[in-house]
Order: sequence, then structure tokens, then C-alpha cells
Amino acid sequence: MHSYQKFFHEFMLLYRPFISELNKQLEEYELFSSQWSIMFFIKNYGSLTPVEISKLFHVEKPTITRTVKALEQRNYIEHIPGKDKREKRLVLTPLGEEVYSAIRVKLDAFDAALLQGVSDNEQQDVIRIMGEIRNNLIK
Repeated sequence: MHSYQKFFHEFMLLYRPFISELNKQLEEYELFSSQWSIMFFIKNYGSLTPVEISKLFHVEKPTITRTVKALEQRNYIEHIPGKDKREKRLVLTPLGEEVYSAIRVKLDAFDAALLQGVSDNEQQDVIRIMGEIRNNLIK
């Protein structure tokens, strides 16, 4: 087996159990990983439009619209006017900020446990490598 075959095989073996466990971590907040991802990006990159999110995640806009509606129903995000009257940007609400902070504490412990025995340098290497692969994929 070539190393690239093993690399992607290991990635697939990691991805599904990780998402499954992440969803369990988010259950008490009635969130799924896709919803958490949107909250994460808004918190860390500032307000975004649904179109920007769909491009970032490489998913169709209707998928993002459904996910955004679920977050709005929980009062975790809201629309604010953008530069253009038609543009609606998404931001976390005060409740969304509170929930984000609570989840972040929980996930920091979860992430640390998963990365036990993996050095900071090794983590940085994997981050760089995943970024390169993603860039190759979306060219």
C-alpha cells in the first residue's frame, strides 16, 4: 500500500468517529457539528454572509440556509445589515456568545484529550499538510 493510500485511509477512519463524538459533545446544546462549525467561523473570523459560508464549506447555499435557520431559532445567531441593503451578515447573539464560550471550554478539554501524546510541532505539521491538501483539492 502506498503511503498516500494509507494517509487517506487513516483520515477516513478518523473523520467519522470524530464527528460522531463531537456531536455527542454538542448534544446538551442541541447542536450538530455543522452548526458548531458556523458558530466557530463567525466567532473567529467575524460576521459572514450565508453565501460566504457556503463557499467556505463548499456546500450548497440551501444547506447553509437550513443550518442558519436552526441556529436563529435557538437565538444563537442573528442577521445584521451589511454594506449593501441586500446583504445580510450573520453574527453571534449574546446568548450565542455565552453558548460558544461554554462549548469552547468543553471542546478544549475534548481536543486536548484527543491530541495527548502529539507534540505542538507535530500538530503544526499536520495543520500545514491538511491546508496544502485542501488547497490542492479546491483548485
